[in-house]
Amino acid sequence: MTDSHNSGQHKDREAAAAEVRRMWQPTPSWTQPDPSPAADAEPVEETAEETAAKPDALSEDFPGDSWSGPAAKPVNQPAPWTQPQSQPAPSWTQAVPESGTASWTQPEEQDDELPAGAEAATTDEAAARESGPGANSPVFGGSSFHGSGAAPDPQQAVQPGQFPPNQQTPPAGQPGQGGQLSPAAQHFFPQGVPGQQARQQPQNLSYRADELIQALPLPREAPAERGVRSVLKLRPGSAERSERIARATAATAFRRPVTIVVANPKGGSGKTPTTLLLAGALGQARGGGVVAWDNNELRGNMHLRTHDTNSRSTVTDMLQAMPMLTQPDARLGDVAAYLRHQVAGQYDVLTSATTTYAQIEAKDFDQIHRLLSRFYKVLVIDTGNNEGSSNWREAMKAADALVIPIKWKSLSCAAAVQMLEELDNQGPEAQRLIRRAVIAVSNGPGDVNKEVEKQLRPYFDSRAAAVVDIPTDMHIAAEGPLDHSALQPATRRAALELAARVSEQITTALNTPR
Repeated sequence: MTDSHNSGQHKDREAAAAEVRRMWQPTPSWTQPDPSPAADAEPVEETAEETAAKPDALSEDFPGDSWSGPAAKPVNQPAPWTQPQSQPAPSWTQAVPESGTASWTQPEEQDDELPAGAEAATTDEAAARESGPGANSPVFGGSSFHGSGAAPDPQQAVQPGQFPPNQQTPPAGQPGQGGQLSPAAQHFFPQGVPGQQARQQPQNLSYRADELIQALPLPREAPAERGVRSVLKLRPGSAERSERIARATAATAFRRPVTIVVANPKGGSGKTPTTLLLAGALGQARGGGVVAWDNNELRGNMHLRTHDTNSRSTVTDMLQAMPMLTQPDARLGDVAAYLRHQVAGQYDVLTSATTTYAQIEAKDFDQIHRLLSRFYKVLVIDTGNNEGSSNWREAMKAADALVIPIKWKSLSCAAAVQMLEELDNQGPEAQRLIRRAVIAVSNGPGDVNKEVEKQLRPYFDSRAAAVVDIPTDMHIAAEGPLDHSALQPATRRAALELAARVSEQITTALNTPR
């Protein structure tokens, strides 16, 4: 009884070892075994001596793979390569047919040595293999090389070393088609064949143009342009970097022409210099496309504060030429003939009437506003001192942003406060304009009253969006033509800050639904 038990264990160990050896030592081709083997005879008990003397089934079929005895060529079966074949034998790398017939892919060559501590399959596994439907076929995997083609059970659980039942072809590099490793091979490789992973399915990826643009690396920051940092080619300091940000903000590309109104009913509060400073800062940041318009109903001061570029035309001359300028084929050059171009600030100027025979009305403002909006991107409008005039009110209706110039003096601040209270009673649009207003403080020599500043600065901070201080500049105080190249660096920097704050409020206004 003991000899018989030992004989069964010996046979199982031989079968498992031969199977694993064949899995890692492929042959060039394979011949399909006989599909109709003879019926198995009833097992006959053999002694241990007979078992040891008799070669196992694998040794008879494959003498080169036998581990227990000398190789002997079987006499009742010719060599596969000498047997005539009517049809080509299936290759290990042959594509899987649609009918579900099992084929095999050649595994990668590995070391022939068995893993350390490997043991043979149990007696129950060997018995199940011998009595199963594939007992007469070569033992290698859950299905024989001449698989029956039956569909797998979809509810069958996937065991270690198996492929999913709904997978028609094994992944690249995985041995076996149609199912699983045999129980003996699973004992040595419970997690499947080592070193071979399933091929990952490609993911369906889609990209949009804006996503690809956002994924691009940011451009490298330009080195400093001033001071020691520019000599050493270092990054700009905090002051220069904030100036670059302000310049980029002032150069914001708006989706339509915009109108900025500079207003304070008090004369001498700095409306005209503030208008020219703002127009010049925007023109330099944007590279042109800016016009400053003196919308005084009669005889403003802008013609005295700008350079005469051989154009003595005024708004009155432009109104007379309006039938020609409003034609569809009118060009920017036709309109520029009535304007003054300021080279240093890169902006144009439309001066007010200098005689008393004509006064600008609301209809005149509408015609000029439509014409300038056709050829310019930004309009900076200087207003007069009369809040009751029709052209002043039309300018407020067309405003996208409001700039209020003041000096820290009682009369200048009082007029600005009264104007804000008057606009606050004009409805929701005027109230939104007040909330987006920017206060520009421009003091001349001796104009600062500390007590007025202490009392009214908190008020303007609470009512307006921002308060920008423009330092005293003797070039502005001289009351001559304002040249941006002659301003102090601090004045130009303050003008750029004013332009940036105004551009921010315009962007907010355009993006806020009414």
